[in-house]
Amino acid sequence: MALQRLRKDDTVMVIAGKERGKTGKVLRVLADRDRVLIERVNMVKRHVKPRGVQQPGGIQEKEASIHLSNVVPICPKCNKPTRVGHRRLADGHGERVCRRCGEPLGGE
Repeated sequence: MALQRLRKDDTVMVIAGKERGKTGKVLRVLADRDRVLIERVNMVKRHVKPRGVQQPGGIQEKEASIHLSNVVPICPKCNKPTRVGHRRLADGHGERVCRRCGEPLGGE
């Protein structure tokens, strides 16, 4: 299995589009479509029909996905946007590393 550039709970910065410059936590990675959902970024409004007493109708705000190429991870150590490198450990597993400082990006 190939190593992924982004994973759930990574902190990322948007580098292109109308949400450029915003940062947030990755809620979900849609690998089959090369997109990610980021917390409180790219909010859209959805009109929802009422579904009984428990689910009233109205206008809901929710996150829309952003293409992977428009976001870059933020290194937890140097706290800057960075490219992702990969390193093989002695036990054969891989890890993602910051290209700026060389520290692991975590989540392994």
